[in-house]
Amino acid sequence: MTREPVTFPQYLLLNAKRFAARPAMRFKDYGIWQSWTWSEQRDEIRDLALGLKAMGLGEGDRIAIVGSNRPRLYWAFCAAQSLKAIPVPVYADSVAEEMAHVLNNAGVRFALVEDQEQVDKLQSMAADIPQLSEIIFDEPRGLRDYGRDHLHDFAAVQERGRQAASADASAVSDWEARIRASDGSEISTILYTSGTTGRSKGVMLTAAASVKAAEDTASFDHLSETDEVLAYLPLAWVGDHYLNYAQGYVVGLCMSCPESPDTVAQNLREIGPSFYFAPPRVFEGLLTSVMIRMEDASGWKKRLFHHYLGVAKAHGEKILEGRPVLLSGRISYWIGDKLIYGPLRNVLGFSRIRTAYTAGEAIGPDLFSFFRSLGINLKQLYGQTEAFLYVTCQKDGDVHPDTVGPAAPDVEIRITDSGEVQFRSPGMFAGYYGDEQKTRETLTEDGWVMTGDAGIFDARGHLKIIDRAKDVGRLTTGALYAPKYIENKLKFFPNIKEAVAFGDGRDFVGVFLNIDLTAVGNWAERNNISYASYQELAGLPQVYEMMAGHIDQVNRDLAAEPMMAGAQIRRFLVLHKELDADDGELTRTQKVRRGFIAERFGPLIEALYDGSSERFIETDMTFEDGRKGVIRATVTLQDAKTYPPAQPVSEAAA
Repeated sequence: MTREPVTFPQYLLLNAKRFAARPAMRFKDYGIWQSWTWSEQRDEIRDLALGLKAMGLGEGDRIAIVGSNRPRLYWAFCAAQSLKAIPVPVYADSVAEEMAHVLNNAGVRFALVEDQEQVDKLQSMAADIPQLSEIIFDEPRGLRDYGRDHLHDFAAVQERGRQAASADASAVSDWEARIRASDGSEISTILYTSGTTGRSKGVMLTAAASVKAAEDTASFDHLSETDEVLAYLPLAWVGDHYLNYAQGYVVGLCMSCPESPDTVAQNLREIGPSFYFAPPRVFEGLLTSVMIRMEDASGWKKRLFHHYLGVAKAHGEKILEGRPVLLSGRISYWIGDKLIYGPLRNVLGFSRIRTAYTAGEAIGPDLFSFFRSLGINLKQLYGQTEAFLYVTCQKDGDVHPDTVGPAAPDVEIRITDSGEVQFRSPGMFAGYYGDEQKTRETLTEDGWVMTGDAGIFDARGHLKIIDRAKDVGRLTTGALYAPKYIENKLKFFPNIKEAVAFGDGRDFVGVFLNIDLTAVGNWAERNNISYASYQELAGLPQVYEMMAGHIDQVNRDLAAEPMMAGAQIRRFLVLHKELDADDGELTRTQKVRRGFIAERFGPLIEALYDGSSERFIETDMTFEDGRKGVIRATVTLQDAKTYPPAQPVSEAAA
């Protein structure tokens, strides 16, 4: 290959030469870690590609990829791209109707899925996906008695590819020649947005642009073939596709797939990745699990733990960033590292992490600083699917919890007069599939992407995202109202899993809370409090007392911030059900769908603001087995204490 690669299949061929014997992929199956080198991975992908070609997959055809993180599903991306077909990943937990929408919207002809569950979903919607002609499955368990007219075993497709290569001596060389001939202008993949504000849209990303974006950020974080990652996030999410697949190919690192979604924590400890990415919700869950464990510890262990957390809060981030710290502080932190921080990093699987990122939505500054204070080089990036992820990222040693850093390499950012963040980037999307109108609505006349987020640059040139532009508002008092900022403060508490704030155009801020069933359930067990369901636990007076304490702390913090002091929480309730993506309340990436929630729980919002102490409500919901039902509850509403704004220092001194 005489020129630099501009597609991921070109990088596959290059890596199979330069890193032939190095591990490219690992997968834990039946309790044993299996590995494939780059040369072995090339052969697996080649056999699959030739098999798909023999089945009729060609240039421009769309192939859906559905399932959890498994090597064969990742190989399908590259195999399709090598034929200039277009992979379309779909969220594995999508209900059949959602999956059908994506497949119809993208005009998918082929689908490569993980197992019987996904096959059943597609076959149940066969009448609504008439263009889908062939389904290939990875896991054969449960499919033995299924008709095979249009249903194919992955291994059989690869065997068909090997037979094609045997029958035609030039098949392999032609496949490689076709890969090398690409100029990178073709569509590399279509990634569907999370659908926070409505129906998800298919974001078309070209090959050369995707490769350039991945090269820029891999160089920025000094990634190399010696790095390892654990791929556990949804295949259909841009974060997984970019940080694992794209960056993995351009540097030749090793990507490991967990045994199952339930074993991620254990597999993380076994692999010990050097590069790690997780959305804020994962870090919130980790903090919750740590705090639950400590509640079960002996008294002296609790005191020791909390003492050294205080030491970490005082000195940890300064030491991580190489800033001056008194010798006494360094000694205390060193002792804490031996007793607390080091063992904790090991338990979490973070012992070897050199760089970690979080993105997807805003992370609470307290939560962010907590992990950095433990010696974990956690940084923030701000991105969008339309940018192929990165818009900003934080440099080592220049990390601030209240910003998302300066522009990423080769990215341009501007803030409009209305406060909206707009960007141009190397990985910028080519448009929304089949929706030119939406594409025009998202791009300015001079070619910048409108993010819909409100932000400002600080004095250092770092971007600070305030909230979604449409969500930022003001109370009738004129006080600034930024719901995500308030919600993140609430979610720092391990007992609170989700929070939804209301207040724009109203007299005060009110919030819905979801308790964390694991954390609060553990607390109830320790205090001999019995309950039979989430609904019953959420309505207990003791739980409301606990939530009131958390809100009180948040209001004290808000009172100390001049811009946010007027947006303290005046009333709250604990929802009778957990917000759920299957019920449309969250996106598949677990973001709150505010408009939908406001409509669904309208009577409860009304009760927040009319002074009611309780309100009866009936809510449709989807059970774990897919059945639909109705949940009925009388929800309690409670007032919260607010505080006068803190006086400016100069005024207080006067």
